[in-house]
Amino acid sequence: MIACMDVGYRDGDRGVIAACVCFAAWSDGMAAREITRRYREPAADYVPGAFWQRELPYLLDLAGEAETHSSAPLQAVIIDGYVWLDAGKPGLGAHLYDALNARVAVVGVAKTKFHGATTAREVRRGASTRPLFVTAAGIETGAAADNVRNMHGTSRIPTLLGLVDRLSRE
Repeated sequence: MIACMDVGYRDGDRGVIAACVCFAAWSDGMAAREITRRYREPAADYVPGAFWQRELPYLLDLAGEAETHSSAPLQAVIIDGYVWLDAGKPGLGAHLYDALNARVAVVGVAKTKFHGATTAREVRRGASTRPLFVTAAGIETGAAADNVRNMHGTSRIPTLLGLVDRLSRE
């Protein structure tokens, strides 16, 4: 099983929405399962250089939920963001990979370039000239980039990444 995960923040004290879309193959266009969790408490404050601390608890909660209710083991998690930042500095994805005891590959798909992310692979999809930036742990970055390139959909953002983004904003 593969899972796309995203976390959305609400203004003020309206809390957090964490979403997960599970599917069997990278090319799938429909989710096998959708998970949405609403948390009433406001998100932790953003701390520069420690963004991962803000999102990691929600992603771990989603991973546990996805694994609990699936007959297939979790093979990969796709997040909106970076696995690795500059000079091998761990980003959100690397912290998630470690928290999952390095047993589940983590693929980061970012929409904007992080200037120090030297290991990011650019992926262009559809007719878009703007790339996505892919980093990974537990899977070779080139293979992760190929998987993202081959995900369902004709636009820059793959279908299921767009779906999880919408779910985390609702």
